[in-house]
Amino acid sequence: MALPLAPGLMPTEVAFLCEMELVTIVPRQRLESIPLLGGNTPALRPPHRAQVPLWLALLLKKQRRANILAPPWLHPDSLKDILNHETNTDPEAFSPPPPLPMRSDGRGGARPYGQASSDPQPGAMVLSPPFLPSCTQDSPSGFLPYHWLELSETLLAHAADDIPNAPEARALLRDLQEVRAAKMRGSTVHLEGGGGVLNLRGVGAMELAESRGFILGVVEGVRKLGASAEAGRREEEEEGANGRGEESDEEMGF
Repeated sequence: MALPLAPGLMPTEVAFLCEMELVTIVPRQRLESIPLLGGNTPALRPPHRAQVPLWLALLLKKQRRANILAPPWLHPDSLKDILNHETNTDPEAFSPPPPLPMRSDGRGGARPYGQASSDPQPGAMVLSPPFLPSCTQDSPSGFLPYHWLELSETLLAHAADDIPNAPEARALLRDLQEVRAAKMRGSTVHLEGGGGVLNLRGVGAMELAESRGFILGVVEGVRKLGASAEAGRREEEEEGANGRGEESDEEMGF
């Protein structure tokens, strides 16, 4: 008999999906293209940079056949800017997601990524975070990608020598994780009364997976409290109606 699975992705599953993220490496040795299910990897020719899946980059790093290039958002200066935004600029909300990428339309203008024109047509597919190139590990400085937490932990664990000032980056990431976790817990106050909505704009994949159980527990508790209050209100109305009925009978002499 199969055990019931919790709704949503588990943290281990999110970490596995993160290994599909493309990271930039600087190869040390030549390596021919490798056919994979998602397509062929680029041929590695030192010292030209190439983009490969994270799991392959970690394997090449372990074999000392390549170095991993740290993404711009993982530099200490970028993490300081994000932490300042989280604590001082907007202490209530999360830092905004990466900006929407734009592409030239060939006439000197720009259009959103994934759209044929700057004005979306009815029924056309409009991409949004995290399904955008800017939300991957190539996120610009000052913005966190969708898999920022698990990706940074993996790089610091297996390629710390490739991260500029890794001890400072690790400390900033720990502070950032604590600040955002406190915001996630505090945002549940908007659920009181059963009519609130959580604003999860800018929240990462691992943060959602780790907080899902807590938030669902709060939602279930609020639902039970609301149901109990509604049952108590109905009992009071029924008792009041019965009391008024007895008084009217006494007045009529029954």
